Amino acid sequence: MNTSFRNSIAAMLPDLIEWRQDFHRHPELMYDLPRTAGLVAERLRSFGFDEVIEGIGKTGILGILHGSSGPAASKDKRVLFRADMDALPIEEASGAAYSSAVAGRMHACGHDGHTAILLGAARYLADTRTFDGTLIFCFQPAEEGQAGAQAMIDDGMLERFPVKGAYALHNWPGMPVGEFGVMRGPAMASADGVFITVQGEGGHAAQPHTTRDPIVAAGHIISAVQTIVSRVVDPFEQAVVSITAINGGDAFNVIPDKVEMKCGFRCFSEKVAATIEEELWRICEKTGEALGVKVTVSRPPLTPYPPTINHTTETEIALDAMRAVAGADKVRDDLKPVMGSEDFAFILRQVPGAYVLLGNGCSAALHNPGYDFADDAIGYGVAYWSELAARVLPK
Repeated sequence: MNTSFRNSIAAMLPDLIEWRQDFHRHPELMYDLPRTAGLVAERLRSFGFDEVIEGIGKTGILGILHGSSGPAASKDKRVLFRADMDALPIEEASGAAYSSAVAGRMHACGHDGHTAILLGAARYLADTRTFDGTLIFCFQPAEEGQAGAQAMIDDGMLERFPVKGAYALHNWPGMPVGEFGVMRGPAMASADGVFITVQGEGGHAAQPHTTRDPIVAAGHIISAVQTIVSRVVDPFEQAVVSITAINGGDAFNVIPDKVEMKCGFRCFSEKVAATIEEELWRICEKTGEALGVKVTVSRPPLTPYPPTINHTTETEIALDAMRAVAGADKVRDDLKPVMGSEDFAFILRQVPGAYVLLGNGCSAALHNPGYDFADDAIGYGVAYWSELAARVLPK
């Protein structure tokens, strides 16, 4: 980074930190983002963006910024940068002076920081236009479990603005501020889950022979499910299958009619996910038949998240930008994938791109009540987006 570039970003930092802390103080959940989305749209317009579109995927914002040569003539000169805006239903315990003013809500995943960083890049790039083509700045709702990226896609985002690549950034506790990292290939796992209901015939616990015990059947299902990863999934693949809740019965002397369970599963391949699901259905059906109970498997009213897979060419471009900002010694390209999930995966399933990590220092973990985004990381994030723009759409 040259001195002028550094000075431009440094001059913005007081504003960006103020914006970030304001977002933190006023967290909003899922798609209900009137204040956050409104401020984002207002600031993009104040930067002189060529077009600002509100209400994509309910409350998503798209900012359209043309480079030095005007609007892109094709998708080969158009790239999408994405930040997420929503908070979490967690009671904050960070102790920050700007802690959440809303009970039971906080920015515990750093989306306040992601939004402020992309706004900073938007401001810098609107001033300089140091790229040739069109950048689509995507500010997304409902990353935390309600598939806001898919909602924006369903609302025509990628049809109206086809792009050659898409990029996202996420802060990472435990990685020093000023450092970056990326996973090559699989980055984040898929996230899926089902309800399992075991319907038996209850009765007196002293007369089990007159019942069809759903608790015994549920126990067999719990044990059998453990064999999916150990005996069905290829050992060279990674997967987790967990029974995470079980409810049935409430007395010492009564065998209940019904047991209800929740099962979650994660992996890094849609093929493996299909295998897990097929095996789970088979185990439930055949166990029910063997033990004389009816077992049904149903989905919760949430969209399953696919795995987040980084693409090779776009990952190399992102690495070049990160190294330009931090130096090669502070950029890791060998990070292992993690079992958490990320709905940027919906975009990467349709468009090649890369999802990278920005150091957040020794903060509390993501989704922890004590977490806070590191304001010292904002400048590095803005610089990354700005360097990336010059590389994906060179003049």
